[in-house]
Amino acid sequence: MTSGADMIDWDLAVSTANRLVRPGPEVSRDEARAAVAELRAHAADSEGHVRSFTGLDTRGNDTPVLIVDRGGWVRANVQGFRHVLRPLLDKVNERRDTIPGANALSGVGSKVTGIELGTLLSFLSARVLGQYETFAPGTESPDASPGRLLLVAPNIVQVERELDVDPTDFRLWVCLHEETHRTQFTAVPWLRDHLEQEVHAFLTETEVDPSAMMRRFREAAQALVAGRRGEDTDKSADSSLVELVQTPVQREILHRITAVMSLLEGHADYVMDGVGPQVIPTVAEIREKFQQRRARGTGRLDLALRKLLGMDAKLRQYRDGERFVRTVVDQVGMSGFNRVWTSPNTLPTRGEIAEPQTWVDRVHGTRSAPS
Repeated sequence: MTSGADMIDWDLAVSTANRLVRPGPEVSRDEARAAVAELRAHAADSEGHVRSFTGLDTRGNDTPVLIVDRGGWVRANVQGFRHVLRPLLDKVNERRDTIPGANALSGVGSKVTGIELGTLLSFLSARVLGQYETFAPGTESPDASPGRLLLVAPNIVQVERELDVDPTDFRLWVCLHEETHRTQFTAVPWLRDHLEQEVHAFLTETEVDPSAMMRRFREAAQALVAGRRGEDTDKSADSSLVELVQTPVQREILHRITAVMSLLEGHADYVMDGVGPQVIPTVAEIREKFQQRRARGTGRLDLALRKLLGMDAKLRQYRDGERFVRTVVDQVGMSGFNRVWTSPNTLPTRGEIAEPQTWVDRVHGTRSAPS
C-alpha cells in the first residue's frame, strides 16, 4: 500500500489502528450472525422508507452495503483517505527536490503520520455506528455508482446495550439515518463531485513547506497533549486540531464544506425522525437516550479529543442542520425543500443554515445566489 512518494505510511496506519483498537462487545457466533442478517434486512427496508418520505429517486443507482467490524471500518477509511488526500501528497511530491528537508520529512515523517492516523482511526473506530463512504475506491468510473454504505456491527450492538433499548428498533433507526446519506448521494449525482472539488480545493491550499507544516502540527500536538491533561490552555479550549493546521483561505472553504455537511447530517436526522414513528415503536425512547449520549461523551479524554478533532462542531451540524431542514419543509413542503438538490448554487451557505428564511427568500424568491 505504501508509496515512496507518500507522506503517510498507510500500512503502518492500519497496523497501528488494529493494535490499538479496543475489542467489541462479547457476542456469541449465533448472535453475531443474527445481528449481521438483521442489519442487512433493515438497510434494504430503509431504502424504500427514505425514498417514500423524501421524494428522492434512487432507483437504478445501487451501491453496496457492507457490514463490518472495527478493523474493517479502519481499512475502508484508509482507502478513502488515500483517495481524497492524493492532491496534497502529489503537491508535496512535486516540491520534494526543491524544499530543504523534504526528503527527511517524507521518510521519518511518513512513519510518524502513519502512527498518528492509525491512533486517530482506532479512537473513531469504536464510536462510528455507520458511514456512507463518499470517496470509496473504485468509484472513479463514470459508469459506477458512487460510494458504499458501512454499518459497524459491534458498535451498534454495544450502543444498543449501553442505552438499554430494543435491539431491532435501534438497528432500524441507525439504518434509516445512514440510508438517508446513501440516498442523498445516489439521487443527486453532482453532489459527490462537488464535495470532492471542495475538499481538493482545501487540500490545494495546504502549506507544503516542511518548517511551516511542522510548526502547525507541533502546535496541534501541544494542544492535544494539553487537552489530554485537562489543561485549559487557549489553544486546547478554543481550537480544534483541524482549525490549528489550516490557513485563512482554507477556513473560507471549510465554511462552505461545513454548510453542506450540516445540510446532509440535519437532513438525515430529520428523515430518521420523520420515518421513525411509522416503523419503530420505541423511537421516542431511542431518540431521547441517544441524544443524551451524543451530548455528554464518555469521559474526560473522550471530551478533550472530541473538541480537538472538531467533533463538537459535528454535533452542532446535526442540530443546526435539522433545524434548517425542518424550518424549510414547514414553509415550502418537501418538494420545495428538495430544490436544495438542484445545483451547487442552491445549497445553503453557512449563514443560511443559521437563518433558514434567507435560503427560502433566495431560492423561492427573487434574491440572487451568492457569488
